[in-house]
Amino acid sequence: MKHLEDKITQASNLESLEKIRVELFGKKGALAAEFAKLKDIPGPEKKAFAEGLNKSKAALQAVFDKQYEILKAKEIEAMLKSEEIDVSLYGNVAQKGALHPVMETMDKIIDYFVAMNFAVESGPMVEDDFHNFEALNLPKYHPARDMQDTFYFNDGGLLRTHTSPVQIRTMLQSKPPIRMIAPGSVFRRDYDLTHTPMFHQVEGLVVDEEGKVSFANLKSILTDFLHHMFGDVEVRFRPSFFPFTEPSAEVDISCIFCKGDGCRVCSHTGWLEVLGCGIVDPNVFKSVGYEGVSGYAFGLGVERFAMLIHQIPDLRSLFEGDIRLLEQFR
Repeated sequence: MKHLEDKITQASNLESLEKIRVELFGKKGALAAEFAKLKDIPGPEKKAFAEGLNKSKAALQAVFDKQYEILKAKEIEAMLKSEEIDVSLYGNVAQKGALHPVMETMDKIIDYFVAMNFAVESGPMVEDDFHNFEALNLPKYHPARDMQDTFYFNDGGLLRTHTSPVQIRTMLQSKPPIRMIAPGSVFRRDYDLTHTPMFHQVEGLVVDEEGKVSFANLKSILTDFLHHMFGDVEVRFRPSFFPFTEPSAEVDISCIFCKGDGCRVCSHTGWLEVLGCGIVDPNVFKSVGYEGVSGYAFGLGVERFAMLIHQIPDLRSLFEGDIRLLEQFR
């Protein structure tokens, strides 16, 4: 008995202790062999022999359990020591992330207009025909609807093709003066180097009493805004057509790649088109019940601005999630 206890207490690790457990308590172990002798012992002596074996087994089990706890504690202590961390040491320098170039550009645009006291408004991405088209002076069968290739649902709903519906909803819910921008996602059925089915726009609207808002105000704020985004560039306004504004204009900046000298990017014109704008058409005010007011509106594509700022040639690369591209903006 004593030599068996010594064998258990001399085990130096859990692996060797497990081998001893099998030798002593296993089906073919030493104790099993002793219990097998019971069948050969006469009746009067069998009881005393069995009681002695059970006491020995219990004593050995107690020694085994104690040694197991000791070795288990040592193993845990050794593991913790091997994983110990010196918190006073400098760790590996963490690589910082960065905003996606589209979101970074969006934030820069919003920051400018918020600083100019514009409110930031939002609206649903799934729209109806009235808010997306009719209220914006685009009645059914208007040819200008073809300018926006739309995703329609079977129930007549649609994915908004611009954030202008937010302007309509804002005017229907509040009275002038209004000074707002509507940033968000929009959807059109386009997919090529300069178009994707989902992209981002920021549209702006200013409405006040008649005579308090003019094209001169619009020109002033957009010129300052484009200098904020692109630095020292020239800005020009060209007459254009939009159903919801009259007069309307396209806004160009001098090419940031060739400084206006002419290159492949600007088609050798020296100019890059960046946004559209104009004085709000009276029919738009009529659709929301406004009278005696004037206003201006403008809209721009955020991806267009991001591509120009970061010189990204293919719009689709902004949405592919290629880490090699995104790491450049860290």
